[in-house]
Amino acid sequence: MTILFSGTVQGVGFRWTAESLARRFPVTGYVRNLEDGRVEVVAEGDEPVLVKFLSAIRHSGMKNYIRGVETCWSEAQSCFKGFRISYEKK
Repeated sequence: MTILFSGTVQGVGFRWTAESLARRFPVTGYVRNLEDGRVEVVAEGDEPVLVKFLSAIRHSGMKNYIRGVETCWSEAQSCFKGFRISYEKK
């Protein structure tokens, strides 16, 4: 699952929050800032777990900073070990 969050989502602890929440779920992947001001979350896991993870982010302390959410589902690539913050911008 790839999720693009828009709004005031950079510089407010969004990536740290997503990484912290990911520890509560059996998901792998990463979260990173995009050059256009959005934040991208790429997560792999069972679909019901991913839905709960997305809901946890949307209802976290970051909810007031989120203005838009775009979600794209695809087949898992099984190439991640754990969930981390990526400092590489796209």
